[in-house]
Amino acid sequence: MKKGDKIGIVACSNGLKEKSRQEMEHLKDTLEELGLIPVFSRYLYAGNGVESAGRRKRAEELMKFYRDEEIKGIFDVSGGDLANGVLPWLDYEEIKESGKAFWGYSDLTTVVNAITTKTGKPSVLYQIRNLIYRDGEEQRRRFRSFLDAERNDSLFHFPYEFLQGDAMSGILIGGNIRCFLKLAGTGYFPELTGKILLLEACGGGDAQLLTYFSQLEQLGAFQKVCGILLGTFTQLEREKGAEQVWRLLKDFVPEQLPVAKTAFIGHGTDSKAAVIGEKYCFCSQESNKNDRISHI
Repeated sequence: MKKGDKIGIVACSNGLKEKSRQEMEHLKDTLEELGLIPVFSRYLYAGNGVESAGRRKRAEELMKFYRDEEIKGIFDVSGGDLANGVLPWLDYEEIKESGKAFWGYSDLTTVVNAITTKTGKPSVLYQIRNLIYRDGEEQRRRFRSFLDAERNDSLFHFPYEFLQGDAMSGILIGGNIRCFLKLAGTGYFPELTGKILLLEACGGGDAQLLTYFSQLEQLGAFQKVCGILLGTFTQLEREKGAEQVWRLLKDFVPEQLPVAKTAFIGHGTDSKAAVIGEKYCFCSQESNKNDRISHI
């Protein structure tokens, strides 16, 4: 993707509220200033309920952007609870052949991981609306560097520190922990063996996180993955500090399993992009950067 390209803007999860229309105009102007041409879905805003349209219509709208050869990337601006409803209606072979990356975060963790599972192609955990939020100036600088193909690739490089172990290498999967677990037991759940599992959350205190960690343990996740990358846990960190998630998690993971944490993947407006389905190498000797093996 580069300047001058058309991009699709969709909402596969909850429909946006009416008050978001002004925000979408701001996003449109911002994307155009960055040199992109945004094309907005017909189904962005919720009607009387929470849906912008039925799940099949939302899926068909997404596939329309995949089939449009002028569209070079697809960005989801929604979040909430409904994104997994579109999964049975997507044509994964067409998605694979299109070569286009899907970008979304939070509830779109379901779509991001399903696409990678079904196609073997990477998708991006990132909210494009961050371009107009509190840290928008820095986000726009990062995104502009990405579009200009600059070597620093600051949109994707994030600092981290190891909490256990000192190195890990593997394909990255995961995202929002609550939404990722919606895929458990379905054909959209990724193979865990040898993967690095990224986990982050917006809501949820001790009880919710302990429940999610228990489910992952019962799925055998902590015995299969080669490492864990913790992002931000917004509510938990606000209430009990950034160290609390590790206090809760360490009772579940083997002592030999590497665990790292970053403050730059999650629901914060300063969050960077993580590429699900790409190989990453993390090393305690280089904790100020991460290496991706390939590129979006």
